[in-house]
Amino acid sequence: MGSELIYRGHESQPVSDSYSPKPIKPWVSVIHPIRYMLREQRLVFVLVGIAIATLVFTVFPTSRAPHVPHHHFVDPIPDSISYFPVETQSKFSHSHRLGFRSSNPAGKIPLGLKRKGLRIVVTGGAGFVGSHLVDRLIERRDSVIVVDNFFTGRKENVMHHFGNPNFELIRHDVVEPLLLEVDQIYHLACPASPVHYKFNPVKTIKTNVVGTLNMLGLAKRVGARFLLTSTSEVYGDPLQHPQKETYWGNVNPIGVRSCYDEGKRTAETLTMDYHRGAGVEVRIARIFNTYGPRMCIDDGRVVSNFVAQALRKEPLTVYGDGKQTRSFQYVSDLVEGLMRLMEGEHVGPFNIGNPGEFTMLELAEVVQETIDPNAKIEFRPNTEDDPHKRKPDISRAKELLGWEPKVSLQKGLPLMVSNFRERIFGNHKEGSNTNNNESSS
Repeated sequence: MGSELIYRGHESQPVSDSYSPKPIKPWVSVIHPIRYMLREQRLVFVLVGIAIATLVFTVFPTSRAPHVPHHHFVDPIPDSISYFPVETQSKFSHSHRLGFRSSNPAGKIPLGLKRKGLRIVVTGGAGFVGSHLVDRLIERRDSVIVVDNFFTGRKENVMHHFGNPNFELIRHDVVEPLLLEVDQIYHLACPASPVHYKFNPVKTIKTNVVGTLNMLGLAKRVGARFLLTSTSEVYGDPLQHPQKETYWGNVNPIGVRSCYDEGKRTAETLTMDYHRGAGVEVRIARIFNTYGPRMCIDDGRVVSNFVAQALRKEPLTVYGDGKQTRSFQYVSDLVEGLMRLMEGEHVGPFNIGNPGEFTMLELAEVVQETIDPNAKIEFRPNTEDDPHKRKPDISRAKELLGWEPKVSLQKGLPLMVSNFRERIFGNHKEGSNTNNNESSS
């Protein structure tokens, strides 16, 4: 039986041209999650969580920072990290000024945390100026780390802080790297008197260059603010009088004083390069002649020389014709200026000195009046590259730091004389080591 193919196109069922899904039911996006929560008992967990949160915020309300004066700033740092302080003035309110780089600009303190002082390192802190700075910082209840190799510094200058939990002393040469966690760095390490820095000129310039590099590197790593104590010697034998910070100086780069003069100029260069290139917060102070207790008795500087000679009944040695001028500030004024510079918002450099100008002969007369009116004056040949005039223009420090010296030479000199008299005659009379207060310059 043969097969037959029949085309029945006209009898085929109509086919829809397109597929149409079922219409979306209203509220399905809301009903489906509700069914899921009910079926899996998620609603129970949500309600329990809400109840717990309500209880916690009711019983333990959000802690608020205690009211403090507007000049204080509080930053939350855990007690377990003792080397990151949190209490400072509003000047330090930016988080990058604290070693921990806090991210809480509102200043609220979580429960159980305490406010602490700054953690500060002072290189050369066992020296003349450094030890007085340490006294002020400790008095302010900051934690202070003194770093000194005792080339010119004296341990006796800071011994009265031994046993204080906020004080640490490290025997270390800043020419070698140092790892610390700090908020501020006062970099004072360097011999500052001609007798000391000429004794080992290579060591002096290494301290100024390599030591400054190491401390700037530390400041960069931990986000600390860095203050360089430069010197009026960067002006050399100045052709401008008085000297402003804008003056570039007149320095002999190959003279016997250049290890110190050019070393400090290079240190300023490095400091500004780290500031511009690496974003390190820096401050630069140019210190003029300073005197006061704890100066090294025989450091070769004119004030200490005159005072020691007058007390020992020796002639006061004046170099040259005695007409060269200097300005002299008491150490407490200098320390105040350094602290204001560190806490301020201006990089500098700033002249920190007393604009009162004296010739060497006038200074000798003041020493005579203070100690011994019968003291004789002896003239000697002048030293090489000795500046003829030196007087700071401090108008910038007055305007931007609100600082100016308070102690005149006539008031400050007797305080230094009293300290020198005790150290010189105490040794001779008692044979004891009362020269312990001798310090670096």
